[in-house]
Amino acid sequence: MKVLVINCGSSSLKYQLIDSETEGVLAKGLVERIGIPGSVLTHRPEGKDKVVIETPMEDHNIAVKLVIDALVDKEHGVISDLSEIGAVGHRVVHGGEKFNKAVLITEAVKKDIEELSALAPLHNPANLIGINACEKNMPGVPQAAIFDTAFHQTMPKRAYMYGIPYEYYEKYKVRRYGFHGTSHDYVSARAAEILGKDRKDLRIVVCHLGNGASISAVKNGECVDTSMGLTPLEGLIMGTRSGDLDPAILDYIGEKENLSAKEVNTILNKKSGILGLSGGVSSDFRDIEAAIAAGNEKAKTALETYCYRVAKYIASYAVALGGIDVIAFTAGVGENTYDVRKQVTDYLAFMGVKADAEKLKIRGEEAVISTPDSSITVMIVPTNEELAIARQTLALL
Repeated sequence: MKVLVINCGSSSLKYQLIDSETEGVLAKGLVERIGIPGSVLTHRPEGKDKVVIETPMEDHNIAVKLVIDALVDKEHGVISDLSEIGAVGHRVVHGGEKFNKAVLITEAVKKDIEELSALAPLHNPANLIGINACEKNMPGVPQAAIFDTAFHQTMPKRAYMYGIPYEYYEKYKVRRYGFHGTSHDYVSARAAEILGKDRKDLRIVVCHLGNGASISAVKNGECVDTSMGLTPLEGLIMGTRSGDLDPAILDYIGEKENLSAKEVNTILNKKSGILGLSGGVSSDFRDIEAAIAAGNEKAKTALETYCYRVAKYIASYAVALGGIDVIAFTAGVGENTYDVRKQVTDYLAFMGVKADAEKLKIRGEEAVISTPDSSITVMIVPTNEELAIARQTLALL
């Protein structure tokens, strides 16, 4: 069976077509600027040259139709007709407390996703648009929802409750949910597989370090804590997000700069993090490293602060797990940035962590990068959220 994986944004759509038997990617692509002048589809069929299609796309229905046409095209397609696609798996950001696992999409499920949009107003509505567009263009093909928050629903109450009046949890479900769950689930399972062990026998800290970043504590195969909260703003310093800070800062900056709470929130989400700390150099770690090499002190401070926060979270999860067996670095920064892994493992030397100087330099490959006598096994495990979504979709069928 072939599974089409869809990750739909408000004006974009990422996709992969995966052969469930071989788990190979037959094609992948990105549609950008949906509903905006300059709409473009970049289609990358396996073993063939990429194809760029520039054409107006008024809405996601047209975008999905163009993706299907690209997949079945005689020249750059990878399947003969639409009937070869057995199911569609959709990334849905927020499942709230309602969904602790992937589900086949029904009208009731769509209604729940819509109601949960209050918790993810930038993501769930877009995810739902993608679902409706696929249903319209692929009638009768099973659709599945795979939730970013689902893997974290095993957290105990002490880990997800905030120190605010309980009524806000009862009335509005204000609590920690966590995100990147599909990645944390895949990486923790894959780390155990690489080591030839059962995930249920390991205490694993997964460091999903990309432009958005989160850390999870996985014990006996289940998440017991994670760094992101009600929204993806909490936790680590990220590319443009502030991460943890004193909540009073919102009011203080708002008064000083004559800004509304919404405007301050925008600053914390889009103008902070590595971008803000570096004085506007970039949110891209490659640019930060180049700036540091050129003697930029703000960029140096940004990277050091970032690594310090990551190390603090990892060490704190020794409490949640009762010790740590494995630390797994993943996502764009975690898989590829030597300086981040070097600084973080140096901070954790007091716990007996010993990194191999040469293996720390590995980029984007599965590897154990700690020495044999390290108290904790440190690994690089490239994430594959699309494959995880395809697997979960197939399991539902």
